[in-house]
Amino acid sequence: MLCVNVELKERRYPIYIGENLLKNPAVYPLKSGDKVMIVTNETIAPLYLSTVTATLESLGCQVSSVQLKDGEKYKTLDSLNDIFTALLRENHGRDTTLIALGGGVIGDVAGYAAASYQRGIKFIQIPTTLLSQVDSSVGGKTAVNHELGKNMIGAFYQPITVIIDTTTLNTLPKREVNAGLAEVIKYGAILDLPFFEWLEQHIDELVALEQSPLQYCIARCCQIKADVVARDETEKGDRALLNLGHTFGHAIETHLGYGNWLHGEAVAAGSMMAAALSEMLGDLSKNDVGRLEKLLARANLPTVSPDTMQPEDYLPHMMRDKKVLAGKLRLVLLKSLGQAYVATDTDKSLVLDAIRACTQFD
Repeated sequence: MLCVNVELKERRYPIYIGENLLKNPAVYPLKSGDKVMIVTNETIAPLYLSTVTATLESLGCQVSSVQLKDGEKYKTLDSLNDIFTALLRENHGRDTTLIALGGGVIGDVAGYAAASYQRGIKFIQIPTTLLSQVDSSVGGKTAVNHELGKNMIGAFYQPITVIIDTTTLNTLPKREVNAGLAEVIKYGAILDLPFFEWLEQHIDELVALEQSPLQYCIARCCQIKADVVARDETEKGDRALLNLGHTFGHAIETHLGYGNWLHGEAVAAGSMMAAALSEMLGDLSKNDVGRLEKLLARANLPTVSPDTMQPEDYLPHMMRDKKVLAGKLRLVLLKSLGQAYVATDTDKSLVLDAIRACTQFD
């Protein structure tokens, strides 16, 4: 078992990474008599709910659960309210611990519920998808979507523990595994050239879910994100770099309807748009753009815009993104592989040119 610690100014919490951790009571920061509400979905519940419940009951916890529908389109205020209703019906108080058992949608919604219920209760992240294990479960971003924008309603709220059981990935559809690799590749592209080079050597093993490289990869991603979050917990500076490809990607998700493209798929195409723009600005070399494109393709990820979107479809969504300040578009771009920066007020005609360079029409 590996452990990465997130060190914040006023608190710290561990991220445990290993096989069969759902059955290991030692990784749960709970004791006899504690009340727990597990938030999961209809896909994950038949696979892992009974295992987690049995482990918690072996510790003497009082356990209840609520199941949401599965999918990005259910990352809504209605789902948030379903959690509140379950908590109230079961008479859960401020001493309750909420556990998010599932992928990024469950983690985001349950985390926001924990931040809001009785003005804040403890919660634990148990991410079961690769994307949530390397990204969304770490760092305390919680949110729900609005029909006009992704993750527009939420809070920064940290878990007390993250438990990453890598065996849960064996039941994950291959498309979901590939989507998670988009966020993995992002870390190397923005902050860690040696890790990017390691990925170029080991991406096929990760696609095949080989345990040793997989655990190293997850731990490295968590460490990179933990270091960034420690410096900038509420995204006032360096943390924005973690959003490579996301402003373009969120436009894809919003325009197509949440869930039609997976988040990682949209981020992959968005990362290529950011790379194309970086090349147009004279920063990223053509060779490095090609390396990024090749690595994403080897992970079976899209590198071009959806064929149902025109370049002009992007900007209205992008201008509603959370990263827009004072009406100015902010984008994460690349000086080189392993070195990212935030560009402010980039010429919109150049942005459109970059999108056109990554369409299926040209």
